[in-house]
Amino acid sequence: MVAVPAGRVVLSDRRTRRSWAVEVASLRVSAFPVTQAWYAQVTGRRPSSARGDRLPVEGVSWWDAVRFCNALSRSEGLTPAYRLPADTDADAHVEAPEWDTSANGYRLPTEAEWEHACRADTTGPRYGPLDEVAWYQGNSGGQLRPVGGKRPNAWGLYDMLGNVWDWCWDVYDAEVYGTYRVLRGGGWADEHWSCRASVRRRSHPTFRIDDVGFRVVRSTSPSPSPSPSPSPPPSRP
Repeated sequence: MVAVPAGRVVLSDRRTRRSWAVEVASLRVSAFPVTQAWYAQVTGRRPSSARGDRLPVEGVSWWDAVRFCNALSRSEGLTPAYRLPADTDADAHVEAPEWDTSANGYRLPTEAEWEHACRADTTGPRYGPLDEVAWYQGNSGGQLRPVGGKRPNAWGLYDMLGNVWDWCWDVYDAEVYGTYRVLRGGGWADEHWSCRASVRRRSHPTFRIDDVGFRVVRSTSPSPSPSPSPSPPPSRP
């Protein structure tokens, strides 16, 4: 886990051409996406289609990521961040989990936290030259790659761009897409334009595919619930 300082990030909406600033509290962020070895250690499961302990776990839904966070918290004697429905192993849920912002356990980042951590005080589309910091369609060889193989950002976070998309806590746009959640960062199969700090993608929280994973964070101070965002820009489904 890497310490990320408090700061301010400006999120943007390409479709409506709106931008809005979000204050982000200090937090700790996993240096790498959750690996298959780490996921198996906590859950006893290996859901990924590609196999390798140092590969990012993929083929995991948003619900899988939330359940992992709670299981990891309990394994370390921490208070779980999420209050889940009774049937925690079901693939489909009617009610979203509640986030206990006072809990000290692991959780998913909000998209503002994710973008703040990704940018690491930079202002451009990426925190470095694309081929130096990310695995994407142009250099991945058509496959997932072990974590940490590219240069980290200035705060020591690897694979913030490329390799696998990261699930975030936030609902993408409830009025238009219902329960769909935010994905950030781009993946190994994506074109260069997807691997940018500001790009947002959406997916249903039960969706599983081979270029979507997640990383975990912990609050170092009480965390405010994410504020609603304006309608998001178009993105590939």
